[in-house]
Amino acid sequence: MYETIQVLHSYWAYLVLLILILATGNALFKSVTGKEYSPKDFRISLFTLIVSHIQLLIGLVLYFVSPRLALFSELGMGGVMKDAINRLYLVEHPTINIIAVALITIGYSKHKKKLTSGPKLKIIAIFYTIALVLFLSRIPWSAWLG
Repeated sequence: MYETIQVLHSYWAYLVLLILILATGNALFKSVTGKEYSPKDFRISLFTLIVSHIQLLIGLVLYFVSPRLALFSELGMGGVMKDAINRLYLVEHPTINIIAVALITIGYSKHKKKLTSGPKLKIIAIFYTIALVLFLSRIPWSAWLG
């Protein structure tokens, strides 16, 4: 079960990154060029919200079925924090990515309350860009690309 969820989590991450890059780039481009917010922009930002929440749910399931979780009871928090790999998988990756998904959610919610195109696109651009940077900072690149 663990291996299946891990593969799903890894492949779904490609989709999340692709859609998040698309949504961020779209919002930044339209914000800078002064283009109007359209129903397509709404759909892109909504789809980004949906796929990121699905990734979060898959990640939470993966976290709690992971054999690494037992390291907390074996090594204690201090032992986990001393090892860079365990710290990444058990603390940094989940924490930062939960924050990133929260930022996507906040950005999506705030943009719906704006009435004009400029502020809508600016909110999406800001929150989704920060979320993208956070996601990219905590991907376990050695395991993901290797």
